[in-house]
Amino acid sequence: NATVINAGTQHNVVPDECHIIVDVRTNELYTNEEVCEFVAKNIHSDCKARSYRLHSSHIPTDHPLVKRLTDMDKTPFGSPTLSDQALMPWPSLKLGPGDSARSHSANEYIRIDEINDAINTYIKLLDRETI
Repeated sequence: NATVINAGTQHNVVPDECHIIVDVRTNELYTNEEVCEFVAKNIHSDCKARSYRLHSSHIPTDHPLVKRLTDMDKTPFGSPTLSDQALMPWPSLKLGPGDSARSHSANEYIRIDEINDAINTYIKLLDRETI
């Protein structure tokens, strides 16, 4: 996603340059470096990464936590949002209340019933008696 675009200095002058910041969210199939190299090869401009520090996270679908959640009728999906999880070099998952589509939006909110559902999910997920 192009998140910042800067060009021009006046309304009646054709800009001589344009600077674009692009937010790219990689997945486990490509490293940040591979994606940057691909972009650089396919554009006619300079291209440099702001950072390679944050990586995608993933967890195998056969991981016990994922299996437990699917047994609880939860549907796993990839999240396009960013968290400290991007710094974890081990398999991990995000599990939280609310609708992920509302995450990091202008009118982000979580309903009380979503919080209650999350609490019940956490308890059931961690309760050895229900395994």
